Amino acid sequence: MQVTETLNEGLKRGYTITVSAAELDAKVQEKLLEAQPEVEIKGFRKGKVPLAILKKQFGTRILGDAMQEAIDTAMKDHFDTTGDRPALQPDVKMQGGETWKEGQDVVVEMTYDALPPIPEIDAGKIKLDRLIVKADDKAIDEALENLAGSAKDFDDRKKGSKAKDGDQVVIDFKGSVDGELFEGGSGDDYPLVLGSNSFIPGFEAQLVGAKVGDEVSVNVTFPEAYGAKHLAGKAAVFACTVKAVKEPKPADINDDLAKKFGAEDLAALKSQIAERLEAEYKGAARAVLKRSLLDQLDGMVKFDLPANLVEAEAGQIAHQLYHEEHPDDHGHNHGAIETTEEHKTLAIRRVRLGLLLAEIGRKAEITVSDAEMTQAVLAAARQYPGQERQFFEFVQKNAQMQQQLRAPVFEDKVVDHIVAQAKVTDKEISKEALQKAVEALDEM
Repeated sequence: MQVTETLNEGLKRGYTITVSAAELDAKVQEKLLEAQPEVEIKGFRKGKVPLAILKKQFGTRILGDAMQEAIDTAMKDHFDTTGDRPALQPDVKMQGGETWKEGQDVVVEMTYDALPPIPEIDAGKIKLDRLIVKADDKAIDEALENLAGSAKDFDDRKKGSKAKDGDQVVIDFKGSVDGELFEGGSGDDYPLVLGSNSFIPGFEAQLVGAKVGDEVSVNVTFPEAYGAKHLAGKAAVFACTVKAVKEPKPADINDDLAKKFGAEDLAALKSQIAERLEAEYKGAARAVLKRSLLDQLDGMVKFDLPANLVEAEAGQIAHQLYHEEHPDDHGHNHGAIETTEEHKTLAIRRVRLGLLLAEIGRKAEITVSDAEMTQAVLAAARQYPGQERQFFEFVQKNAQMQQQLRAPVFEDKVVDHIVAQAKVTDKEISKEALQKAVEALDEM
């Protein structure tokens, strides 16, 4: 077996791998001998099938396996010897693959972009501010008022008052299609909040302005994608009788409100709110600290980057931005998306930092545990309520998805590793100042 270098420019590498016909034949013989004891063919005892017959019956398949194994072994030996690490899967092509015949040498061309040597950093030179925000009484009170608003009660409006958007109307209703009542289309004493969008589109708006005692015919059309197929796309009329019109009233902030949200009393609810707020502040502060860290790392090291990685990342950035700008375009039939210099500049930064963090993590032997991976999958599954099982099965079968979920966990662990060695100063600031710092992240 022979490996010959054909390209060595920057990070680009090219080699030809030659497996002689004799080497390949020896490999086939070896595999036939390994298989012989277990093979049974009519007319021969188990393990006594002549090699010539085995080769005639299984030779083509074994030849293919032997060829692939020889190439894989050569590639592994090459990377072990040179220390090269390909940035992406090497491009491997067989010379004359369509015309190759048994008895000929196998010649394979292999090209790849090698990962560059990455300089070490002195984490002790990095200076970071860890922003700290305490949950003050004002913030807690604001959160309490929001909770009270979400747990609002409804009081009867004055007699003769017209229902407004946001009011609750208590109605009896009977729905019909083509003059016939349909199952599930009737209800009595139903409390409906106008503007809640809990009924068919257009239903609630037609009750705005109604008074107690009014009988309103509500005309709507069921959506084409409605769950009940016999109603989907059908025009319907709902005969409604308004029995009460009630205005919203925020719930009183007291122990009863606290119990609605699972707390023993108001003091316990305030304590829970404070913990939640400070957790939110901590998460936002970490995002600011991480950006500061990445900015400093980006300025500390410079090294050559694999062109194929930068190109792939720029394409991904362009694709992502396209869909952010065209949220209604959910498919991928939009044709090619051109990358700009801005996309390339951002790609260079991302690739450089990605390689640097990966190298730091590798040297520090940082790994993502099974438990951490499970938590990442569970967190992602929450985005698909009711489809969690299908999502789990998808992740189990999709190595690329597993990597997408593992990567941010790994990155955060590497960031923590670097921060632990950096000079970090705790800095207490206001909620407003933290908000400005977070907003600045989007502007950079």
